[in-house]
Amino acid sequence: MKATIRRSPSTDAGTFGSLTFGTSVVQSLELPWRENRRQRSCIPVGVYDCVLVRSPRFGLVYEVKDVPGRSHVLIHRANLGGDVDKGLDTELHGCIAPFTRMGVMRNSRGAMQPAGLVSSTAFRSFMEWAGGKPFTLEIENA
Repeated sequence: MKATIRRSPSTDAGTFGSLTFGTSVVQSLELPWRENRRQRSCIPVGVYDCVLVRSPRFGLVYEVKDVPGRSHVLIHRANLGGDVDKGLDTELHGCIAPFTRMGVMRNSRGAMQPAGLVSSTAFRSFMEWAGGKPFTLEIENA
C-alpha cells in the first residue's frame, strides 16, 4: 500500500499539499520548510515506511518512520501549521495533518490564519483506507 503527498510551495502559514491514498484525495498540512529543524519544519522529501502506533495524546495514528534526525513524526488531526517563530499558531510539531478543505481560523493573537478545515473527516477516511496495516508514504514537491 502506498500514499503520496504532493506539496505546494511552503509559506510561513504552513506547507499545504494533496494526500492521495487508494482512490481518495484529501489535502495535507505540515509545518513550513525550515531545514528539517525538529518541531519547526516539515520533514524532507522522500519515501518513508508508516506504522500504526498509539499516541498518548492522539490515540491510534500512523508514525512516519526513519525520518533523518527526527522521531515521533505522526499523521494526526490538526488545523494550524504556521511558523511559531513568525508569530503564527501551530498544532503540528513536525507531523502531518490531513484535512478536507482550505480556509482560515482566528489564531491565539486574534489574526486570521490559513488553516486546514474538517481534519477529523479526512483523518477518519485515511485511517479507514490504511486499516491498521503498514504502508509507504512518498513525499514530493510540486
